[in-house]
Amino acid sequence: MQHFASDNYAGICPEALGALLAANDGHVRSYGDDEWTLRVADRLRAVFETDCDVYFVFNGTAANSLALAALCQSYHSVICHRLAHVATDECGAPEFFSNGAKLLPVAGEQGKLTPAAIVEAVTRRSDIHYPKPKVVTLTQATEVGTVYRPDELRAVADTAREHGLRVHMDGARFANAVAGLGVSPADLTWRAGVDVLCFGGTKMGLPVGEAVLFFDRRLAEDFAYRCKQAGQLASKMRFLSAPWLGILEDGAWLRHAAHANAMARRLAGGLAEATGWPAIFPVQANGVFVHLPEPVDAGLRARGWLFYDFIAAGGSRFMCGWDTAPETVDRLLADIRELAAGGE
Repeated sequence: MQHFASDNYAGICPEALGALLAANDGHVRSYGDDEWTLRVADRLRAVFETDCDVYFVFNGTAANSLALAALCQSYHSVICHRLAHVATDECGAPEFFSNGAKLLPVAGEQGKLTPAAIVEAVTRRSDIHYPKPKVVTLTQATEVGTVYRPDELRAVADTAREHGLRVHMDGARFANAVAGLGVSPADLTWRAGVDVLCFGGTKMGLPVGEAVLFFDRRLAEDFAYRCKQAGQLASKMRFLSAPWLGILEDGAWLRHAAHANAMARRLAGGLAEATGWPAIFPVQANGVFVHLPEPVDAGLRARGWLFYDFIAAGGSRFMCGWDTAPETVDRLLADIRELAAGGE
């Protein structure tokens, strides 16, 4: 049975698995000095159309935390949306790895940062008793399933630059944003003013692993040491990097993301048609957020469906993955229709 609690529930996509198995042949150099890692780094540079520095780590928390630590001193602060994963779901890791840089959460409609919110956070105080703002971090796609258009990103980045701030992007679902907008990865990152991207691989169908891309290579100084100290330098790095080659070489990463987005639209459209319940947020990536009546919520769980109560913004969250089948969406919708009509 497929579920909707998280796109992390899905297994390894066939392209990534094939590349992983192909890498399991013979002896190769360790700690990233292998042909797989070098090929994937070059492939990422081609995808993003720029000569960036590329690093591989095990998970998103490490990627975000180490990247932010590279941009901050301990007396600095990081401006983020109040729903951002770095603020709500990373157990203080950004502060830990930066030796104390403070997160400054701000509000913003549909999960997005705005230039006005950044200015307010920067100008709130300027005395030496307050942590000095140094970085803006934004999430693409956001925690509520919306996406930043290139013009919105440029507005955020331009405001950050005006105030001497660097721009970090948490791209756990970056592929879904690219697929949803139909624009190039470059247009959603460095061309829009992003300095560092944490590019999520796990939710695209990789077994494990995220890529940290420094578009301003000067910011990557000693980043390899940060990875090593944090326990993120894989000795058998080929098994972390090779699955990336599988999904990047023939565009599988975008096909899978587009499919997940399509399943989310199918679910949202079916909900609205069958029940009249609208999504709480625009469905622009692979997540659907909706207020379910308590009997429907309880009934779905009793029938074995898994999904999240989204505490941060209310409602229920349904995430679609690279492997979500149309038939699974339709079965869920059928159960919702039956329960909404008074069934048990």
